[in-house]
Amino acid sequence: MSDTTDYSVKEFKHGNRRDMSLFGALPHGESFTFSITAEGFGHTILSVVMVIHADGWNGGETVYRYLPLSPTENGFALTVDTAELCEKAGLCDNGLFYYHYRMDTNEGTLFFGGEAPIALCPINGRDNERQLTVYAGDYAASEHLQSGVIYHIFVDRFNKSGRCGVKDGAILDEDWESGVPQYGEYPGAEVANNVFFGGDLYGVAEKLPYIKSLGTSTIYLSPVFDAASNHKYDTGNYLSVDEMFGGGEALTHLCHEAKKHGINIILDGVFNHTGSDSVYFNQFGKYDSVGAYQSEDSPYYHWYFFRDFPDEYECWWGVKILPKVNTASDDFRSFIFDSVIPKWMDAGVSGWRLDVADELDEGFLEGLRTAVKAKNPDGAIIGEVWEDASDKVSYGRRRHYLRGHQLDSVMNYPLRDGIIAYILRGDCELFRRNTETLYRRYPKLSSDSQMNFLGTHDTVRILSMLGDDSFEGLTNEELSTRKMTKKDRTAAIRLLKLAYGILVAVPGVPCIFYGDEVGMEGYRDPFCRKTFPWHELTEGSAAEDLLSYYQRLGEIRQTEPVFNGGLFRIIEANEDFIILRRYNETDSITIIANRSDMDLSFPVDTPVTELISGRTVKSSPVVKRKSVAYLKKYKND
Repeated sequence: MSDTTDYSVKEFKHGNRRDMSLFGALPHGESFTFSITAEGFGHTILSVVMVIHADGWNGGETVYRYLPLSPTENGFALTVDTAELCEKAGLCDNGLFYYHYRMDTNEGTLFFGGEAPIALCPINGRDNERQLTVYAGDYAASEHLQSGVIYHIFVDRFNKSGRCGVKDGAILDEDWESGVPQYGEYPGAEVANNVFFGGDLYGVAEKLPYIKSLGTSTIYLSPVFDAASNHKYDTGNYLSVDEMFGGGEALTHLCHEAKKHGINIILDGVFNHTGSDSVYFNQFGKYDSVGAYQSEDSPYYHWYFFRDFPDEYECWWGVKILPKVNTASDDFRSFIFDSVIPKWMDAGVSGWRLDVADELDEGFLEGLRTAVKAKNPDGAIIGEVWEDASDKVSYGRRRHYLRGHQLDSVMNYPLRDGIIAYILRGDCELFRRNTETLYRRYPKLSSDSQMNFLGTHDTVRILSMLGDDSFEGLTNEELSTRKMTKKDRTAAIRLLKLAYGILVAVPGVPCIFYGDEVGMEGYRDPFCRKTFPWHELTEGSAAEDLLSYYQRLGEIRQTEPVFNGGLFRIIEANEDFIILRRYNETDSITIIANRSDMDLSFPVDTPVTELISGRTVKSSPVVKRKSVAYLKKYKND
C-alpha cells in the first residue's frame, strides 16, 4: 500500500448554507452534500462510491449501502438525506454510521477513510472507517452553560459561614488552614468520612463576587443532599439538603443570590446508588421509614438488587455502603422525575451533572431529560463519561448520550489527558487526537458545552500533577502532608498557566476545581479535597498572581464571541508549541502555547492585539517560554 502522503484527497460537507466539513455529526431531517476532491493524485479516477452502514449494536441494519458519487467540476459529490439514511437502516431520528470511499482508477481500486485528514488505507471491518453520527434535529443544549466558566465546589471544603451546626455522628475539624482530610490506611481502605470542616452553602453565597471574578456563569456543586458522609455521594434523602450545608433554605438562598450575579447552579445528581444509611435502604434504622433492607414489603424493595435478602445486594463497585439502584424501576423513575427534579429546579437549580452516567439506563436518561427540560428548556444535563461519548459502549450496549434525547454534554476527560500529556511529555499527537476527534464526532452544540477541566474531586490536583514527578507509590500518610519545594512549585505554576491557557482556548466550557486558581496542591482522593486557603490570598502573593491570570482568561472567555460557538482548528502542533485558532464571521483569535524553554517569535501579516496583556503587536509577536498568547485579528479591519 502506498504512503498516504502521496495523495491529496479531501472531503467536504455542506448543507443548508453551512460548511460542515469539520464535523462528523449531522442533524436528522437535513440534506448534506459530501464532496471529494483529488489534487495531484496521479491517477485517472473512473468512479467514487461511498460505502456506508449503520452501527448495528442496538438496532439498525448492518447492511452495507453503496452510494455512487456524481462527477463535478472539481471532483465527485453525493447528497445524503440524513432522515432517509436513518430510515433505510431501520432507525428513527438518530443513528451511528460508519463509511469509507471506494475509488476506482486506471491503476486499480483504492480505499479512502480514517479520521481527518482522509487518507488512503486498507479497510478491514470498521478499521479506518469514518464515523458519522446523526442526531435528533430538535436537539438543543444549554446556551447559558456555554457563556462562561464553570466553577466546581466541594461544599464542605470551600467556605464556612458559621451559620450551620454539627449533626449527630459528625466530627468537626476546626483547623481550616492546615487540617488534613480523614484518610484510610491505604488506598481503598474503609474510612468513615465523617470528619467535616464546616463548609456550607451560605459560605458559597458569601463568595459569589469572588467566584464571578473568574468569569463564572455556572457553579457545579458536589452532592448536597442529606447523607452521612462529608462527600455526600451516599445519598440519604433526595428531598432534603444536608443540615450541615444549611438545608433547603440555604440552597434556595444561594440560587437566588447567584442569579443576581448571572450565575446558574447545577447539582451533582447521584442516581445510580444511594447510601445504605438512607430513607430508602435504611440499613441502620436511623430514618422513620421501612427501608428495603428492613423488609421485602418495603415500598423501596424493588429499587435495589438483592441476591440473598437482606445482606447480599449489588453495590456500586462493591462498596457496601452504596447499594446500587435499579434505574429501570418505574417507582424510582417516577420519584426522581416527578418529585426530586421539580422540587429542586423550582427552588432555583438550573441543571444537573449526572454521576456515573454509564450506569444509568437509556430510558432513565431520556426520562430525566424530559423532566429537566419541562422545568427549564435551557437546563443543563452533563454526564460523567470518561471516554469518547459518541461511540461509548458500556455494559455491552452502545450508548446514545449525544443523539438528542439524553445528555447535553459530558465531562471531557480525554482533553485533560491530552493537555497533561502535552505539558509533561510534549505528546502533541495525543493532544491533537483527543481534541480533534471529539470535535469532529460530537454534535457541535455538544462540543461547545463539554465540561473541560484539569482536575476534579476524583483526580490529583493539577498543580501537583505538573510539579511533582515522584508521588506515585507513596502511602496515604506520606501524601497527607506532602508539599512541593518552592522551586518546584514556581515551575509548576508556570506550567499550570500554560495548561489553563490551552484549556480556555479549545471548544467547550472551562471548569475550575475550587482552589486550582490559587495553586492548591493535593494528591489522590481525599487529599485533592482540602480546604480552600483563603488565608494565602494576600496582596503580592503567588496565589494572588495566579488568580489574576485566571481572572483575565475568564474575562476573555466571557467577552470574546469566538469562544462561545465559534469554530476551531489546530493550525500546528509539535513538541515545542501548539497553534490553535478560534474564529467566526467577524473575528479570529490565534492561540499560541509555547511549551519550549525558549522565547519564540511568530510572524503576523497584520497588527494583532495580545489579549492577556492588552498590547497591540504590529509584527512578529514574541511568546515567552512556557506561556500562552492570545492574538486577536479583526477580520473587518
